[in-house]
Amino acid sequence: MGISLLLALDLCAVICVLLLLKRVLSRNNKFSACRLGLPLVGNVLDMPSEKEWITFSKWADAWGDICSVTVFNQPIIIISSAQVAVDLLDKRSAIYSDRPVCTMGGELVGWKNTLVLLPYGDRFRRFRRLFHNIIGSRAAIKQFSPVQELETRRFLRRVLAKPGDLPKHIRKTAGAIILRISHGYQVKENNDPFVQLAEQATEQFSLSTAPGGFMVDLIPALRHVPTWLPFTGWRVKANVWAATLTQLVEQPYSFVKHQMAAGTAPVSFTSTLLEPKQLTPDEEFDIKWSSASLYSAGADTTVSAVNAFFLAMALHPAVQAKAQREIDAMVGGDRLPTFADREELPYVEALVKEVLRWHSVIPTGVAHRAMRDDVYEGHFIPKGALLLTNIHRLTHDTRTYADPMTFNPDRFIASDDRPAETDPRNFCWGFGRRICPGMHLADASIFISCVMSLAVFDISKCVDENGKVIFPVHENTNGTISHPVPFRCAVTPRSEKAIQLIHSD
Repeated sequence: MGISLLLALDLCAVICVLLLLKRVLSRNNKFSACRLGLPLVGNVLDMPSEKEWITFSKWADAWGDICSVTVFNQPIIIISSAQVAVDLLDKRSAIYSDRPVCTMGGELVGWKNTLVLLPYGDRFRRFRRLFHNIIGSRAAIKQFSPVQELETRRFLRRVLAKPGDLPKHIRKTAGAIILRISHGYQVKENNDPFVQLAEQATEQFSLSTAPGGFMVDLIPALRHVPTWLPFTGWRVKANVWAATLTQLVEQPYSFVKHQMAAGTAPVSFTSTLLEPKQLTPDEEFDIKWSSASLYSAGADTTVSAVNAFFLAMALHPAVQAKAQREIDAMVGGDRLPTFADREELPYVEALVKEVLRWHSVIPTGVAHRAMRDDVYEGHFIPKGALLLTNIHRLTHDTRTYADPMTFNPDRFIASDDRPAETDPRNFCWGFGRRICPGMHLADASIFISCVMSLAVFDISKCVDENGKVIFPVHENTNGTISHPVPFRCAVTPRSEKAIQLIHSD
């Protein structure tokens, strides 16, 4: 027997003994409705490795809106109703605002320093203050409306020129908007390094933080296994992903510092925070990583939502036509719509809500962690338990939404015989003190992309060379941030007047 195998067996034996000891010594409290697991390892074999929201929904059907599993003695609470999510994560946010230790994505790759995985404490509160002061309200983000409108106009021109590259244009525009806002950086027209870096890093974040994606998250002691042992390719992957994250943080920040030294830095999130005082190392760390948090989050979540918008329009031409009629009545075809028109476009506003409801950008949210013991409706939730909210379930719950699998913006417009249904933005941005601080910025970017695109383009299904209509499928990709699976659609200008508007300043 080789020495490497002996070492591996010894390590596993030590882990098993420690876990067994912890199990014996821990309090034998019952909490929520449980799936029965195996001795010692609990429900490790039940945990899904992909499309977790589907498995979690099946558990909810069998066990209820709050159910639990254990993985190596780690309690995991699955929340499957809006009421439970609000009761725990909003109303008791003082207890449930911490994040778990995510060994792969947080510790080994380094995302623990970004706001999304930052432990609850003084640094988290400092980050939140930085965000609140600059982008924390709809009024605050109005200063960035010209940037969003300008970059969306450029998006229309790119789509007109190369409609077949729609996904590429969507990602480029999201990166252009968020980089202008976060670091005052104007992207290059072709192969911009910061846009490519954001795409690479955010994909790695999504994979490295997905529930059940890596065994090291279930058995943290595995992080100490030497890389020369078999089946440790994930360690190599973690090192490569950590290097990508370092570039994501350092390179745009250095760009701002150099521009400020030269006196040419435009106003941005980063430049505003860097002026005018002398900063301590801790303050500079906070600015650098909060800026990276904004850049990385905004560069991917809006991409998912805007892709879902184009998919929805290709699948639902009647919805598209109704929105276009509203836009035409408002702007008359003489100009592109802007943010100033938003309050006068209720159906387009409802359409944006329906995109966010219909396609779950973050289907299972990001886990919260209980900071002390708690009891909810007779269910004991121990300190250290992880709470996952099945956002996809919440936005497709028949108790909240009529016919939830159907794309129908009218559900958000009240009529004489029924009230408007619940705004999905109550769920999709998160809960409590962990709600997304960039939600107003993201919401604005999605709106302006949708309304300007509808004003000048017709979006339809593609037709193959034999004249057969290709029906795209709406499915979610795996990962914390989920996109529609790749699809094709036809994007054509609505008229000659629309082409003129696209090319207008």
